[in-house]
Amino acid sequence: MKQFWIFDFGFSIARFESKKFFVLALCALLLALCSSAHAQQGAKVHRIGWLSGTPLSGIPERTEAFRQGLRELGYVEGKNIVIEWRSYGGNRDRRAALVAELVRLKVDVIVAASGGATRGAKEATATIPIVMAQTDDPVADGFVASLARPGGNITGLATLSPEISGKRLELLKEIIPKLSRVAVFGTSTSPGNAQELKESEIAAGALGVKLQSLNILSPTDIEPAFRDAIKGRADAVLMNVTGSILIPQRKEITALAVKSRLPAIYGRAEHAEAGGLVSYGVSLPDLDRRAATYVDKILKGRKPADLPVEQPTKFELVINLKTSKQIGLTIPPNVLARADKVIK
Repeated sequence: MKQFWIFDFGFSIARFESKKFFVLALCALLLALCSSAHAQQGAKVHRIGWLSGTPLSGIPERTEAFRQGLRELGYVEGKNIVIEWRSYGGNRDRRAALVAELVRLKVDVIVAASGGATRGAKEATATIPIVMAQTDDPVADGFVASLARPGGNITGLATLSPEISGKRLELLKEIIPKLSRVAVFGTSTSPGNAQELKESEIAAGALGVKLQSLNILSPTDIEPAFRDAIKGRADAVLMNVTGSILIPQRKEITALAVKSRLPAIYGRAEHAEAGGLVSYGVSLPDLDRRAATYVDKILKGRKPADLPVEQPTKFELVINLKTSKQIGLTIPPNVLARADKVIK
């Protein structure tokens, strides 16, 4: 009887310990699930405002580059970040309304896709951080105190495109050795336009080229400008028109250049891809991808005032041989050899 009692007691102890382990395991599991749910509920979902003067449908490579930059840093739309995409299509009144909307939404950061967008954001808020995805000359435009020390709520990337404008003119001279007259299509109301024209004039003086400045304030000015260029006996066109006009009309503009048999050089690769003769400039998708790093730093507590403005590191030369054949122009081999992309 004594031995049976000992066996029964041992079995009871074992069963008790088993139940105890099960209860403890269940409690641990429930605690883990509750903690996970609490963490998910408490996790901050950051809200980013994206402001562009160009319709979003016209810059898919730029918006995707920005998304890619965020993904590389661990941000996923709809999970830990929400992007409020806004485009004002070059309309300043619309711009003011959209920026005001982003401010009301209390976004954590506003990403300005152009100089005009930066201007609109700056006028609307002095507290919400603003990241310039691309601006010609942020110091001259009054957006930052200096590139090294921005000093306010704005930082980001500068394209320094006014300086590149002179390089484009030099390229035209290489492509057309007898170049003597160039029509410069620009937008006087665009930030950086005056500096671009100044840089073009300096280069023109060194190259012995005369410039004809034509102001493009809306799409309706484009066709008359080509007629004026022909009347002015221009040998080529230097296209410095603001992106809010140029991007949506790029196919029409490149077609007009071909119809006028005027070699034209543009600042963005998409224009050469749309039928333009040649493009040379900063890779904007690369800047958009890099803008994501600024957003990340700001979301992690850094202040825009302490984040130096960065300059472009990637430039692209794209040549469209189809267009050169259409207008009867031969691209010199030394220029072709330097191209990042040749469209045949």
